[in-house]
Amino acid sequence: MIIAVIDGMGGGIGAQIISSLREELPTYIEIYALGTNSIATSAMMKSHANKGATGENAIVVSSKKANIIVAPIAVTMPNTMMGEVTSKISEAICDSEALKILLPIMPENFSLVGVENKPLSLLIKDTIKVIKKEFNIK
Repeated sequence: MIIAVIDGMGGGIGAQIISSLREELPTYIEIYALGTNSIATSAMMKSHANKGATGENAIVVSSKKANIIVAPIAVTMPNTMMGEVTSKISEAICDSEALKILLPIMPENFSLVGVENKPLSLLIKDTIKVIKKEFNIK
């Protein structure tokens, strides 16, 4: 099983996600750190991802291989993260057959109604619960 964690900017959100996934999930699960820039990829790799890659093409190609994609919802919106998310990135993520677990961390000029405002640590715990339930992991 491959979990692709996608992040941009400084990679802090992705790094926290990968760190928690490593603690809670079996070691046979591969985690890919996919950054929109090299700083994000580097930060996520320090959290013990199995593989890391940077940029549009890496995200497009790896999104096809992933069973699960975990990322802030902004990765589905072209031109977010100060322009780091391209149309090809958002299209590849949305078109992927992978289960997409999107954290409701929104760009400044977007609002998502009907979603409970939770701290990142609780969003990550919810993410792990979904993965364990969907893939029957104890």
